Amino acid sequence: MIDINTIKVSLTFPPSKVTFPLMTKLVRVFELEVNILHADVRLNKTGKLIVELTGETHNIDDALKYIEEMGITCHIFNGTLTWDEEKCVHCGACTSVCPSRALTIGEPDYTLSFDKEKCLVCGLCVKACPLNVMCLAQRE
Repeated sequence: MIDINTIKVSLTFPPSKVTFPLMTKLVRVFELEVNILHADVRLNKTGKLIVELTGETHNIDDALKYIEEMGITCHIFNGTLTWDEEKCVHCGACTSVCPSRALTIGEPDYTLSFDKEKCLVCGLCVKACPLNVMCLAQRE
């Protein structure tokens, strides 16, 4: 039985590695499906990339080891975000920091909505919420 897994990962590239063809390696060498969720990459600057990696678990593990060996910092998002909708005042502070747009304010009633599938579990909304109605729980 093949063990397929999907993880969300934040990658931080030093300026010297921004032009390295990492996505090509992940697809060709490690046979991973790569979905880029957020990117901020510029020449001669530290680059940030948030990706979703899907593939056989051993290939993901090997790829993560390779990424770190290449001098690229890797952080796996492995928690769950909960939102106390009853205490929320729908101010929108969390929407301004959400890189995946999992948190949005919708018209016509301007209420907050949360799409769990889009959530990166990065925790930025937890820090931005003035009422502390967002909670990040790490999986073990």
